[in-house]
Amino acid sequence: MRNCIVPSLAVLSGIGNAAAAWSGRRGSGTSRAVGVGGVATIKPSFVLAIRGGANEYETKFESAKSSVIEKAMIKIEEARRKIVDENTAIADFGSKADEICAAAIEEFAKSAPSESEGSSASSAYARKLQELELSLDAPLQVLYLRQLSLLREQALNAYKSASKASEASDYEAMLAADALFLRSAEASTRPSSTWTYDAERSALQSIMSDLASTSKKITEIQVKSSQQQSTAMQFLQHQQQMIQQLQMQLYGQSSPWNVGVAYRIPDTNFNLQGSYQQGRANLQLSCVPDEYAPMLGPNGFTNGVGPGNLGLSLNLSI
Repeated sequence: MRNCIVPSLAVLSGIGNAAAAWSGRRGSGTSRAVGVGGVATIKPSFVLAIRGGANEYETKFESAKSSVIEKAMIKIEEARRKIVDENTAIADFGSKADEICAAAIEEFAKSAPSESEGSSASSAYARKLQELELSLDAPLQVLYLRQLSLLREQALNAYKSASKASEASDYEAMLAADALFLRSAEASTRPSSTWTYDAERSALQSIMSDLASTSKKITEIQVKSSQQQSTAMQFLQHQQQMIQQLQMQLYGQSSPWNVGVAYRIPDTNFNLQGSYQQGRANLQLSCVPDEYAPMLGPNGFTNGVGPGNLGLSLNLSI
């Protein structure tokens, strides 16, 4: 029994010494592991060193990216002020936007890592470069969409002016306006980007189609109204001819002469009127006071029949 306990105490004593040795060496940065075959030494952790280097590169490239974006935003703000505030389209906006991005990328490339800095620096640089491109492309694309709206309005105004001022058809005016928008939109699109103007072009074509349809309906209504007026006039002329034919059947051939005579009896208020129209005579006697008699004297201008108290009218219908 004693022989069994002694070896066990020796083993426990060895484990305690090993634990003390492990605790004594943790502060020095090295560690020892006790195994069956002896003691193995482990070097300092490479994971912590790698993480620390990556954070250093991230900070370096983030600072360079922020500086480049700050410079590029000055030019972007100038474009925004002209497009949004002044509602003015910028000629060749696509190439100018591409120049802003290219200049920013070229500036950021000056901080590119060398081959000796390893893959961690290259990975961090690639991520920040992609973030830089997205940070510049987003505000430029917003201005691009606003510019497309201005170009659409310009093309729409050109279509309205062409359809009213010229004798060209609505279809030709639509083609000309669409070609104008297409040229301006292509010049405003940044090369090698995902920008597209298909939605704005479809909206422009839809609006022009609606306007052409409305104009066509208005023209059809005007033509129809003119035709109705013409039909009404023809109907009235036909009725007039029928009335004349009935009069000829009842009264015979009518005379083309129309004669009217009016005579005021001197020193009286009696007025005698006679007329001859379409073969029929009409005589009418009326009492009409002469309001100007006191002003002309007791007998007026004359004492008999003369131009002062005799009126005559003559109409000849052929």
